Amino acid sequence: MSAASTPSVRRPNPRLLAAFAVGAAGLAITGGGVYAALNATASNTTAQNASSGILSLTMANNGAGFGQAVSNVAPGDVVNRYVTLTQGNELAGKDLTLAVADANPTLLTTSATKGLRVTVTQCVGGDWTVTGAGACTGSGASPLALATSVPLSTLASTPAALTSSVAAGSTVKLQITLTLPDQTETTVNGVQAAGSIQGLTSALTWTFGETQRTATTTGS
Repeated sequence: MSAASTPSVRRPNPRLLAAFAVGAAGLAITGGGVYAALNATASNTTAQNASSGILSLTMANNGAGFGQAVSNVAPGDVVNRYVTLTQGNELAGKDLTLAVADANPTLLTTSATKGLRVTVTQCVGGDWTVTGAGACTGSGASPLALATSVPLSTLASTPAALTSSVAAGSTVKLQITLTLPDQTETTVNGVQAAGSIQGLTSALTWTFGETQRTATTTGS
């Protein structure tokens, strides 16, 4: 009886295994989305400065200004006050307005018919002589009416439009004229009539406002 034969076992070819491993690695890299690539960049060697502008408007009394009280006004009186607005050097403004607020509202600021009225006049190219009736003086200077006889009751709710543009670094010389309209009242035995305009006191805050100039597109 012959001995049982043992079947031979084939060993895999080492070269075939190596080739398979390399191919599988290539498939894994490709499937993972990793590719070799060349890259390049360019940038400025000197830093570019970038800055935002400042919109600034300031007000100062020009002689007798808002810091000086208006006292004992009678119907028909005219009282002038003078202020200078200065626009900052960086940004121009536009749509200059004037509003007023009264911390102690009375008929002086709540009545459109009886109350105070304001006229705003600019001295263009010169300055105001602030005594007496006031005069716009200087070579080539001329007065320009910006608002005429506006009731303070209106300014309290709707600012008055004064001018469309204010150049950067410029000054605006203004005369603010307050008047009390002509009206008739009779005081009997020292007693004022109901709704009298007499003996009233208001505490006024004047506010000039503006917005930035129109936005621009520039290559310079």
